[in-house]
Amino acid sequence: MLTRRSLLGLLAAAVAVPGAAQDRPPLTVFAAASLTDALGEIGRAYTAATGQRVRFSFTSSGTAAQQIQAGARADVFVSADTAWMDRLQQAGRLQPGLRANVAGGRLVLIAPVRSATRLAVRPGFPLAAALGPRGRLAVGDPASVPAGKYAKEALTRLGVWNRVAGRLAPAQDVRAALAYVARGEAPLGIVYETDAAAERRVRVVGVFPAASHAPIVYPAAVVRGGGQGATAFFRYLQGRRARATFRRYRFRVPG
Repeated sequence: MLTRRSLLGLLAAAVAVPGAAQDRPPLTVFAAASLTDALGEIGRAYTAATGQRVRFSFTSSGTAAQQIQAGARADVFVSADTAWMDRLQQAGRLQPGLRANVAGGRLVLIAPVRSATRLAVRPGFPLAAALGPRGRLAVGDPASVPAGKYAKEALTRLGVWNRVAGRLAPAQDVRAALAYVARGEAPLGIVYETDAAAERRVRVVGVFPAASHAPIVYPAAVVRGGGQGATAFFRYLQGRRARATFRRYRFRVPG
């Protein structure tokens, strides 16, 4: 039978545990903009399960990698391609042995949901004509945004890059390119399938053949000097619950 003293002790312990968790500094995760919805949900689930808060900085992978290389404080980085992650690894900015691919995706051509455009994405397809006389193609900036790099590679292999290279609406990240099309500022755009699924104002016109570009993968890694709990969150991203969340947002997961 519980005494009054033991009951008070149990209540105090129950209050103290969440408080202690909240006192821990949040983990800082730099991540590709295309992961905004999926990682946001994963982060909330992780906090609910562990009490560890997670703070995200979503931007283009290139911007995030450059900030980390310049010394910005981050615990974990999740990139939309391997090139930027390789660059950080070669610069010694990642914890050895704590890197893994956590998701993958597909590249799609999108239009505003009310657009009547119909195109089959294949070699030599009339993309420039579909843009109309003044329309521009919304893409992540190919110089720094992985989605833009994949788009350039795919259009080059399909033989249509030279016809549209001067008609781009380059965006700072893939979500910005998505927004251009959603708002009707661009008649067509190239984004990830997962981005298109998150925006009701656009529709998928076609899917780019997998052979037209390098595989789309999302590597995650612990940044050198990452705080306590960084490795645990990195492992969580590879776990059953996180994998299920990635799938629900139409990402592909390894294995």
